[in-house]
Amino acid sequence: MMSDEKKLNEEEKEIEETSDTSSEQQVETTKEDELAKLQATIDELNQQVNVLKNEYAKAYADTENTRKRLQADFDSRTKFMMQSFALELLPVLDNCERALAQATTDEAYRKGVEMIYNQLQNALSKEGVTEIDALNQPFDGNWHQALMSEKKENVEPGIVIEVLQKGYRLKDRLLRAAMVKVSE
Repeated sequence: MMSDEKKLNEEEKEIEETSDTSSEQQVETTKEDELAKLQATIDELNQQVNVLKNEYAKAYADTENTRKRLQADFDSRTKFMMQSFALELLPVLDNCERALAQATTDEAYRKGVEMIYNQLQNALSKEGVTEIDALNQPFDGNWHQALMSEKKENVEPGIVIEVLQKGYRLKDRLLRAAMVKVSE
């Protein structure tokens, strides 16, 4: 009987050990499953982070490009917003020059026209409108418009010999070409 009891005790111990081992294995399997699930979640979240980082970089680049384009447009508009107004004032400047070129006996009239002419010139120059220097300069089709040509002694061909109407530029842009007579 004793040996049967020993056998039974040993069998019970083995069953307990086996159940303990299987419980440990189940716990380890459960932990491994949880770790695998957590690792899969981490990988998925890392992929989402990478996608969002890429989208953020694209959105940032688009915003920067838009900002630069708008700034360039603003700079261009402010630089040349005077263009149409200055074009309207150039005939007034021309008429003042014509009035000053006329011989008159009324000195007060002449002085008044001269003052208006000087104020107009100063106002335009403050906004970047400058006269194109053409007389005795080589003809440049970018800044001059040749209306006539004339053969003149002691003058090289292609030199502006007379300015028929002054030309003006606004900063670095042509506002009105100078109308000139060129030597042949």
